[in-house]
Amino acid sequence: MLIQSLAQKTKLAMMTVLAAVTGCALICGFTVWRCLSLVSEERQQIYVLDGDIPFLADRARLEANFLMEAKAHIQLFHQYFFNLPPDNDYIKWTVGKAMYMADGTALKQKQALDENGFYSDIISSSAVCTIMCDSINLDEHERKFTYYGTQLIKRRTRDLKRSMVTTGYIETVPRTQNNPHGLMITGWRTIENKDLDY
Repeated sequence: MLIQSLAQKTKLAMMTVLAAVTGCALICGFTVWRCLSLVSEERQQIYVLDGDIPFLADRARLEANFLMEAKAHIQLFHQYFFNLPPDNDYIKWTVGKAMYMADGTALKQKQALDENGFYSDIISSSAVCTIMCDSINLDEHERKFTYYGTQLIKRRTRDLKRSMVTTGYIETVPRTQNNPHGLMITGWRTIENKDLDY
């Protein structure tokens, strides 16, 4: 009887120890999992300081705002490339800025315009070129865009209004100071550039 009673007590003690160890392991595992998920959530948050006051800002991924970033990049590129005053240094600076935002296809168009005397004509006639974006169609899956704009060329003698339609593709590249959106226009070409009637 005594031996049977000791065996039962030992078995009960062993089961209690195993249950306690299993319970502790489960609690520790849940605690570690919850801590890792909280750290991951905190890493998605950014605090911006305004003086000594911290403000919570959500960090967004590029994919979340790709459409907005791509349209802003396309519009900025066209402004740099087509907004031209009669100032040779400024033209070089803006067109140079545009070259950081596109591949060699933009350089080829710039060289073609230069060979045709477009830039020297702007300077000699004191013309001012501006472009206004009408709309940008962007296919997110193919990353192909079509830019619709109106170019206004103001000369001393008369003003010209032209319809401008360009197309190309968008690729993701590392962000730099000269390319803040981290995007690159590739395969860029002008598909329409014609005078409009007033």
